[in-house]
Amino acid sequence: MRVDLLTKEYPPEIYGGAGVHVAELVRALRTDIEVVVRCFGAPRDAADTFAYGVPSQLADANATLATLGVDLQMAQDVQGADIVHSHTWYANGAGHIAKLLHGVPHVVTAHSLEPLRPWKAEQLGGGYRVSSWIERTAFEGADAVIAVSDGMRRDILRSYPALDEARVQTVYNGIDLERWKPTVDRDTVRALGIDPDRPAVVFVGRITRQKGLPYLLRAAAALPADVQLVLCAGAPDTPGILAEVTAGVEALQRERTGVVWIDRLLPQHELAAVLTAGTVFVCPSVYEPLGIVNLEAMACGLPVVGTATGGIPEVVADGVTGRLVPIDQATDGTGTPIDPERFVADLARTLAEVLSDPELAARMGRAGRVRAEEMFSWSQIATRTREIYASLL
Repeated sequence: MRVDLLTKEYPPEIYGGAGVHVAELVRALRTDIEVVVRCFGAPRDAADTFAYGVPSQLADANATLATLGVDLQMAQDVQGADIVHSHTWYANGAGHIAKLLHGVPHVVTAHSLEPLRPWKAEQLGGGYRVSSWIERTAFEGADAVIAVSDGMRRDILRSYPALDEARVQTVYNGIDLERWKPTVDRDTVRALGIDPDRPAVVFVGRITRQKGLPYLLRAAAALPADVQLVLCAGAPDTPGILAEVTAGVEALQRERTGVVWIDRLLPQHELAAVLTAGTVFVCPSVYEPLGIVNLEAMACGLPVVGTATGGIPEVVADGVTGRLVPIDQATDGTGTPIDPERFVADLARTLAEVLSDPELAARMGRAGRVRAEEMFSWSQIATRTREIYASLL
């Protein structure tokens, strides 16, 4: 069996959880099946990996049209595959066209949903309507749709009611438990501006509306003075959200010490060291299908305080591996808290409670590592994915 896996992100060009998922899934699948990767970007040296650039005629076009230009090239080259498997709307168009052109079954993995990210219109303009059309068309035409959590599965069926429920299955994101593990490296942590002897709340994520970073910055102002806030945050969606976060960080830095903002993508070892040195990991997202960063933190032995939304409650066992922060959200697709002040206060209170009991935090962290081992190994995810492939042949 040959599977052509279509993706925007692939090493070394990774900036989000979907790229991490694809890289790990490919490695796990290649133990016993042929996987050809087709990705966006610069040429790759890896075997069976082909990268595609934007056609010169579309270099100055809206980003969604440039994406379609890449998708058409991918779709042409898929000929000969037994299965085509696309990830994110960027590659969904290629997968759908390949299905029509070559008569090959198309599997979609949903990492997020365009109807639940309306703020993307800030970034894409009218292209957001194009990306939404691509996603809907691909999902409704796919032979199988993989959701990365049960929460995501519910969102898919709500967003695309024409889908047959039987075609939508849940296969969790995973974590490489050999690479992600407790990593004590105090020198690296200090070099990043973090004091390993002070308690620390750690955030890792892109600067985008869905990650809830502005709410965290407001909540951090209420934390005890000795607590550090470590923000591994970059790749802003728009200048507007970057300006908002910058203003929030600068205001917080005027009020307290220990506010560390790392705006570059850290190498895996450095990030594992930062997570290990932390006291608690925080995921204040208002939209999160699952959250690979939560798995990375758990694998490094860190308790997770996360919003009770999307797939986060399927990862964080409340009171066992961390804490869930309640949220009442708008139903207009934005996920905006109906009462932002209450959400901020609940987030601050929950973080403070975990920080106040270091022994409990450490115990939750150890339990998180066990949960990651039992439920989120890539070997398990690859097995489930192979079963879905086999059912389509």
